[in-house]
Amino acid sequence: MSDKSFLERYVHRGSGPVAKEEDAQPSADLSTFGWLRGQRDRAPMLELRRANGNILAVGYGFLDQALFDPSDGIMLHVGGRKIQLKGRNLNAEVRPGVRLFEGICRHRIAWVRETGTSDRLESGDDATIVERIEW
Repeated sequence: MSDKSFLERYVHRGSGPVAKEEDAQPSADLSTFGWLRGQRDRAPMLELRRANGNILAVGYGFLDQALFDPSDGIMLHVGGRKIQLKGRNLNAEVRPGVRLFEGICRHRIAWVRETGTSDRLESGDDATIVERIEW
């Protein structure tokens, strides 16, 4: 392998004709959350998006505990702060091997957003829905 080929593959990753589709869109939009596509990808921060436009980003490195209780939702302890995600099917399989709570535990979730009222009404009973994010 030539030096130029090596540099093109590793230094200019994500730009030009050698870019993969996966690099162009790092996370899959699964309506309620963004799942990092690459097998080894890990998000440095989790972005929490409220319906009113407020956004809080927290570093995964400060995530001390994550608790899933089907009746209460997901409770995250991040740097002394409690963050709660309330909704339904918060650990249901959205795609094979893709679940919100498990994704948070493995740092694969880039963002989570509150589901709007119209989306909640249109979604099926098995859809993952985040009704509220409290911090």
